[in-house]
Amino acid sequence: MKKIAYSLPKPRRKLALLIAAHNEELVIEQTIRSAIRAGMKREYIYVVDDNSSDATSKIVRSLIGKENVLRVRRSGKGLALTKAAKKFKLAERYQWIHIADADGGFARDYFWVFRRRLNPKYAAATGYIRSLPGAYISQYRVVEYTLGMEIQRRFQAATHTVSVIPGPTSCFRYDVFKQVNFANKSLTEDFDVTLQLHRKKLGRVQFIPEAIAYTQDPLHFKDFIKQITRWNRGIMQGMQRHRVGLRLNRIDAYLSYQVFQNFLFFINYFVLLPILAIHRNPSEVIATTFIMDVVITLGIVTAVALKTRRWDILSAYPLIYAMRWVSLYVFMRAFFEVVILRRFRADVDDGVWGTAGRRYASNVALVTGSR
Repeated sequence: MKKIAYSLPKPRRKLALLIAAHNEELVIEQTIRSAIRAGMKREYIYVVDDNSSDATSKIVRSLIGKENVLRVRRSGKGLALTKAAKKFKLAERYQWIHIADADGGFARDYFWVFRRRLNPKYAAATGYIRSLPGAYISQYRVVEYTLGMEIQRRFQAATHTVSVIPGPTSCFRYDVFKQVNFANKSLTEDFDVTLQLHRKKLGRVQFIPEAIAYTQDPLHFKDFIKQITRWNRGIMQGMQRHRVGLRLNRIDAYLSYQVFQNFLFFINYFVLLPILAIHRNPSEVIATTFIMDVVITLGIVTAVALKTRRWDILSAYPLIYAMRWVSLYVFMRAFFEVVILRRFRADVDDGVWGTAGRRYASNVALVTGSR
């Protein structure tokens, strides 16, 4: 039987950009200006203000006009996006709906590339994430994002196991957009939406590495811990909700492997290594393991610096090395809280997110090449 190619209706506009914002007065203007410079027309940009108490709505209206701005009572990101999509009838007017965070930026050719590369045979699409310059946490994220994009995301795209379509760069075909539930009351609504794509068999996710989006990472350690705690708890609750690991398919196998990999890392260092040290020379075993670990990690950081031309991460190497252990601790704690203690369950969270006190002004134009 001949396979019929999927086609999109011609009268629709190609692409809309939808941004959810809550108290984003420090960053929302640079994000919208970055989108416009990257090839998105003002009239195709829509913003939903999730009951901000600052000047977010005023700033956005001055940039794209009041007719493209919706203010809603406190709803949380997922529900706010749902309300805006319905209000502006985006799924009825556009072929693709691109969602982005309010604290990011786009490379100067981002939307030109996206529109050209979008393939309607895919259900959704995502680009390449980079970190905006910040403090040492941003330097750590340069390593994390580069490894994630260059190795994990390329592997996921090839094997059709994309596990999360991230907030800074997520795009959905109009009919798929109508079938997924963004108001899923999850701590990580983007992870839950991606799992919905897999569970409902709505289609595959296209990876467009030439389309580069930037995101602002936490400036302070406390905010970093809060962020990755929310991420890890959200991933655990999403895996429980969708019963990941209980089915024989690609996404279950891949996510189960990722969880197993973290546990293996923990067991190697905190179980097997102590046992080996007890039966041999403790100081020699620990010293040898530490030196090998430091050298390998330094090699990886150096390779990332060469790839990204971010030489500042070399000077931050000791902190980058330490952050890896912090991330492992937060993962283990989240697993214990959600899976063992059955706390932070997906059916009781309200999905409301907050960024109060975490945002800071940064020069997106300097990084993205915009003038």
